[in-house]
Amino acid sequence: MRVLITGNMGYVGPVLTRHLRRKYPDAELIGYDAGFFGHALTGPAALPETALCSQAFGDTRDLPETALQDVDAVVHLAAISNDPMGKEFEDVTTAVNRTASVNLAKMAARAGVKNFVFASSCSMYGAAEGGPRKETDPTNPLTAYAKSKIGTEDDLRAADLGDMVFTSLRFATACGMSDRLRLDLVLNDFVACALTSGEITVLSDGTPWRPLIDVEDMARAIDWGMTRDAANGGAWLAVNAGKSANNYQVRGLAEAVQKQVPGTKVSINTDAPPDKRSYQVDFALFESLAPDHLPQVDLELSIARLVEGLRGMGFADVDFRNSPFMRLNMLRKHLASGRLDSMLYWAKPTQGGDLRL
Repeated sequence: MRVLITGNMGYVGPVLTRHLRRKYPDAELIGYDAGFFGHALTGPAALPETALCSQAFGDTRDLPETALQDVDAVVHLAAISNDPMGKEFEDVTTAVNRTASVNLAKMAARAGVKNFVFASSCSMYGAAEGGPRKETDPTNPLTAYAKSKIGTEDDLRAADLGDMVFTSLRFATACGMSDRLRLDLVLNDFVACALTSGEITVLSDGTPWRPLIDVEDMARAIDWGMTRDAANGGAWLAVNAGKSANNYQVRGLAEAVQKQVPGTKVSINTDAPPDKRSYQVDFALFESLAPDHLPQVDLELSIARLVEGLRGMGFADVDFRNSPFMRLNMLRKHLASGRLDSMLYWAKPTQGGDLRL
């Protein structure tokens, strides 16, 4: 089996690569990444990419069709990956998350790729009242990031993808430890706050709902998507990926961290206006289609692993929101240094080769 993983040098990629190498020891795993966050490591004994057969550096907007030759499955993780980045780089978000994703899926279909997995997001439900959202419920994307995800689904639903099996995994909010950690995710942020300052400040009134999925369980879901047959869900499928029991209010997440980091103070701004991004999600379809790939890491274990991982790397940065583990700040630093241009392409180096393929 030959698998191309785009965006493999981000948060999910190292965990996915480890999972796939263990599950499919003889698979040819190929990484393709722009390299924006490759240096944001949490101290692993070896680079995560050593589990790959090869690593290419390039932008998915320029990915050559030859990269898909003889590929059995594509796992498309590459994206401008959250709401703050989408707000600051709205045009780039559309170009990378939607236009390039659609082009890549079409190229994959032409190249004879059997399975294509698109990392989508439950954030497309936006402000959702009236109970957990199902795949058949209306979406209400409130941000450029969320709009790019549903836009990609809409475009590919109307496209001719031939015999390729397409799976859009509408992931719950990611959390958990990784060799390339992100601290711009709600649970991860709370754990970092508890360990560095002993205080979690919830900027909202604490009532918004978020579904969570540990990054390890994201890898399990991707494994299912890249190997599923069209008879299991259809040739084109958009499915909420997570577990129905893992819908939480934000204040509940803060309190769960507080229990595992004794002495942590939780401050909730009860006077804050409601956060419009509040949604519960129904994962019954995923639970019925992928019973052997359901989430196994509960909230307490995700927190425990984050605590262990951050302490193990000697993490004590009170100013961690300016660290490499905050993706938007890293993009800003690349821009300020001239390494990236305004459309988030690597600037052409004055010596050596071009970083783009």
